[in-house]
Amino acid sequence: MSLLARACRLCSPRTFSLLYKRDCPSPSLLRPSTSNLPATSSLPALTAQLHRMSTTHSPPNLQEPSPKRRKLERPSPRFIHPYRTMASESKSKSVQLELTEVESKLRQLLLDVAAYIDESPAVSDEPTAVKVPEELGKEKVVLRWTGGWVRDKLLGVGSHDIDVAINKMTGENFGLKIQEYLELPGNAEKYGLIEKDEKTNNLSGTEKAKRIAPGLHKIAANPEKSKNLETANTKILGIEIDLVNLRKEVYNEISRNPEMEFGTAEEDAVRRDATINAMFYNLHTCQVEDFTGQGFDDMAAHIIRTPLEPFQTFKDDPLRVLRLIRFSSRLDYTIEPETAKAMGDPTIQDVLKIKISRERVGIELEKMLKGPRPRMALELIDRFGLYQTVFTDPTRELPCKPDTEYFQPAYDFVQSVLQKNDGIPAAIHDTLLRDRDEQYLAWICATVVPWADAPTVPHHKPLQRPFFPAYLVAREGFKAPNKVCDVIAASLTNSEEIHKLVFQCAKGLRQPNTMSPSDDPTARDTLGMAVRRWGSTWRTQVLFNMIHEVVLGQVSKEQILSSYAAFITHLAKLNILDADTFKPLLKGTDLAKALNTKPGPWMKDALDVVMAWQLRNPDSTDSAAAIEAVKANRDTKSDSELPFRLASHFLKLTIPPLFPQYKSTLSTLEASRQPAPWKKVENQYALDLLRWSIGALDGKEVEANWQFLVPPILKMMDDMDVAWKAKGCQFLNLLLESLRQPRTKNPSSTQKHTPNQNFLHRTGYHNVFAQTLWPLFSYLPSLTPEPDSATLFNEAFPALTSLALLLPPDTTTTDKQPRTSFLDTLLRTAVLAPLSHFPTPAAHPALTTTILTHLPPLLSLLGINAVKHLPALLPLLTAILKDPFALAHTRLVAATLRALHAVVMNAWPRVPGHRGTLMLGLCVLWARCGEADGDSGEAVEEVKRLLLESVEMLDAVMRALDESDARRVAWAQEKVDIIHASAAQGRLLGVEGCV
Repeated sequence: MSLLARACRLCSPRTFSLLYKRDCPSPSLLRPSTSNLPATSSLPALTAQLHRMSTTHSPPNLQEPSPKRRKLERPSPRFIHPYRTMASESKSKSVQLELTEVESKLRQLLLDVAAYIDESPAVSDEPTAVKVPEELGKEKVVLRWTGGWVRDKLLGVGSHDIDVAINKMTGENFGLKIQEYLELPGNAEKYGLIEKDEKTNNLSGTEKAKRIAPGLHKIAANPEKSKNLETANTKILGIEIDLVNLRKEVYNEISRNPEMEFGTAEEDAVRRDATINAMFYNLHTCQVEDFTGQGFDDMAAHIIRTPLEPFQTFKDDPLRVLRLIRFSSRLDYTIEPETAKAMGDPTIQDVLKIKISRERVGIELEKMLKGPRPRMALELIDRFGLYQTVFTDPTRELPCKPDTEYFQPAYDFVQSVLQKNDGIPAAIHDTLLRDRDEQYLAWICATVVPWADAPTVPHHKPLQRPFFPAYLVAREGFKAPNKVCDVIAASLTNSEEIHKLVFQCAKGLRQPNTMSPSDDPTARDTLGMAVRRWGSTWRTQVLFNMIHEVVLGQVSKEQILSSYAAFITHLAKLNILDADTFKPLLKGTDLAKALNTKPGPWMKDALDVVMAWQLRNPDSTDSAAAIEAVKANRDTKSDSELPFRLASHFLKLTIPPLFPQYKSTLSTLEASRQPAPWKKVENQYALDLLRWSIGALDGKEVEANWQFLVPPILKMMDDMDVAWKAKGCQFLNLLLESLRQPRTKNPSSTQKHTPNQNFLHRTGYHNVFAQTLWPLFSYLPSLTPEPDSATLFNEAFPALTSLALLLPPDTTTTDKQPRTSFLDTLLRTAVLAPLSHFPTPAAHPALTTTILTHLPPLLSLLGINAVKHLPALLPLLTAILKDPFALAHTRLVAATLRALHAVVMNAWPRVPGHRGTLMLGLCVLWARCGEADGDSGEAVEEVKRLLLESVEMLDAVMRALDESDARRVAWAQEKVDIIHASAAQGRLLGVEGCV
């Protein structure tokens, strides 16, 4: 054994330092010349060279694990000199190790910082996390590049970060010295960190150093989670640098966690996770140092082993189990049998589950799955029985065990898809695994498939959705990012829909004649809207469910792949693979404006309806045309289906939740204190949407949505508030008018349109509406305020009139006259009964005006059948005309005169017999107008005009009688008598126009 090897094993750090100085040449003697640097060997050549370097030796004498830490017997340390120097020993082998230009600059910078530290006076008050031994503090600074950089350099692989080990300083203190050194004038320019002509004069030294080597961060140790190293990191020349002191682990009987102390390079090497990661590159000697004596041999043999006894190594830091799996899969190395045995030990697995933070587990898993051989990594996890150790939720007891038998088929299938093996349709790989991110998510899917069928875990908040165990495993087990967890949750949430749609689409493509046009799973809008519902990660969701179905094996793998390939190919053919990114032609505000309502939560789903219309009509790209289509109603004869689709959506999904049909459990008093949802101000958009929907539908479409239209209307009509009753009548009238519209909107159709007069009778709703409306005419003063009564009457009249028009018309072949009978009832209930109830017809002028305003249309519908009501109507109407204070209510008088006109026009055959009653009322009112001539306004002039028209109409009726009719002769004489009686009355009769 060489002197240096003995020093590594037997001497104290101080003694070893002296031996090191004696046995090793000074840094200046070993500094290489770039002219002597050979070209880098290729990886195969380097492997062969490393193999030739290895010497035959017996495997270590492994003993059973013991509670006390011990070392294995190892070969002597090796030192490989990249360049032939006097320091080369007889046993050393030459390995060519070439630094890049940036690495050479970084090496020189670090050596100069070390020299700067050695030449500077020691400062006793520097902060240190670990106590520096007194004898070590007197040594010069020795720097080494460690671990992965050395391994990758020997393999000819580039590395983006470097770990720097310092013999006598903590990483944080050395990092501060780097900044201090770079603050000195000229030092930053010396290494090309700042251009010489760059303007940095205004920056202080500290600011300049931070700009050159930004972000010196200290990462504290956390022994409880097996994070035993305190490190500092920074970035120089574009290379991430971790700074850490050489250290050894000291254990005691009290704590299972080691205490970290300054140590030698050998002590630091043997506490590392693997021999191939325990080699150092000495920046002073340019030697590659293998203090374990096995690193080179294991690299040559492609073996992963621990420097110390495996069981104790993994017990100290169980995360090393996953790290070795990662290195094995990355380098395609074999794990040494004793090491593999310890990795599968249940004790180690339990410690790994409890002791290691799940964030660190997630980091290792991510590196595995993003590495070159993710399948190999998952196979090793499976082989060592680590599935339930890694893929679990340590924060709770899950309701069942995972189906681990699905793990291997899952990752094998993902591998076959990625490799495009025979039998895997190309469309699946090309569409679902487009980039490295989607490939990584595919491996994540394979890891959680064993949890796919596990029952959900209740949320701690009862109203929240339960958790999928697979989601919890990802979130808590390996701390996957929210994006990854959300993909898993979405895959399971949409699982049933994806499965159903894929196989229905495939079936529809095979048997197109079996599909219904109204429910076609191959239609562009059906598939496009499904993609939009699934979201931007729909490809991974589809892949997840395909993996799940393949491993379940309930259907043949060939049939599953065929169905999914047909589904994906059809999406590509329809050009909707990116449907989740399509933008609606309309914005929410544009849609609200077109519907004449306020923006609200309803817009999101309504825009989905617009998007579905876009998918059905891919050539429609004009937003103005879409707005016009929305504005189109049943009267514009628009051929667009968009209004009907929107109306159906509002009626089925938007409006019903605000008009619940369940019976309230609250008492009547409590219910009266809580406003119904549709009464709230923030929900008034629902009434606007209901009004628009009714106006957009024709008769046939109203019938199709009848079950959604009627409940909200009846809910309003049954409300205790008269104003809501009136609004319900208004909506009912709109609905009945829609029902009377033609059954098609096609203007070119030759079909003769007739109202669907039998629909209400067939469904029984005609009687329901009538029985709901009749009682509204009993809301009379003084029990009901007159303004409320007037509002209610004003809305109930049109609704009942529309009901009448939906009755079958009268026929001459039978005695049945349903429409006339209904109108008779309406006149008696809504006109005669209320007016007769008042002390005088003019006692409630506002309500009486409302009633008489609706009388002319009613009489027009009755036509000649109105004669039966003449004896009852004329006294009521003329009583209003004769009222001494009639002109105080000119609107009432005008409405009365127009009602008289309608009476004369429709009941004219019987009017001659009642001319006296009629003329009396007209003459009295004319006289009242004459008395008001001094202060008469436009209202009185309008009354006078209507009076003159009334007399003209009566005169026309009388002159229409036969000349021999005594009533005509009597009428002529009566006019003369009136004129002689009063000159003012003569102007009423218009003498020049009378015979």
